[in-house]
Amino acid sequence: MRKLLSLFIIILFLNNAYSQNTRLQDHNQIAWYNYFGTFKIAEKYSIHSEYQWRRDHYITDKQQGLLRVGLNYQANPKLQLRLGYAWIETYPYGDYAINGQGKDFTEHRIFQMATLTDKISKFEVSHRFMLEQRFVGRYTNPALTVEDDYLLLNRFRYLFRVQMPLKGTEITNKTPYLAAYNEILIGFGKNVNENIFDQNRIGLLLGYRFNNTFRMEGGYLNQRVQLGREIEQKNVFQNNNGLIVNTLVNLDFTKKKNTN
Repeated sequence: MRKLLSLFIIILFLNNAYSQNTRLQDHNQIAWYNYFGTFKIAEKYSIHSEYQWRRDHYITDKQQGLLRVGLNYQANPKLQLRLGYAWIETYPYGDYAINGQGKDFTEHRIFQMATLTDKISKFEVSHRFMLEQRFVGRYTNPALTVEDDYLLLNRFRYLFRVQMPLKGTEITNKTPYLAAYNEILIGFGKNVNENIFDQNRIGLLLGYRFNNTFRMEGGYLNQRVQLGREIEQKNVFQNNNGLIVNTLVNLDFTKKKNTN
């Protein structure tokens, strides 16, 4: 038994040493400041809008800007479907820029999403499944200042989130709550490069629901990213840690005005 345990420890040590020798690590301090808006326009339909202002060194430097819009369909109380478009601008940051030439680049996305929600005791849980068709801008010549080609990349995303009220048994108006989520992003298709594993994101949040229209939440964010290329024949991993602040607005345009 002792020999097997010793052999297991040696294998773990060698595997860790090998991983360190075949990977480059990049650590960054980030902050994401996000707006999410939902506008109900019919019994089962609503418009989704969001903008994410992502910063490096917490606020001083650019990381990414993301604009996303979509049409929601509430299939039933527990299932929401969404079809949408996203525009993303990614900037060079950290020790190893995502773009191999160290330039900013534009990305256009089409996405399809399904979100399942449920309530277990006082815990609200959700599962979000997303497919993305990503048209990522690239430079075929280092002298270019504007992307002249777009590469199609496919990605699958799964997010699990759980939240609970800090008072009472459900999150209603004037209720503080805690939330945690974990999301994994996987690349696939013929153009996937080194990063079949693309990203993993973990968030721990403290939130407050003011009323049916407005709530805010903020807390800790961990983002682990694998670049799509090797540097010095080594895979590159970003370990980004910092803050996340979400502002959420929910408006119902189907309510009839009181004419009395």
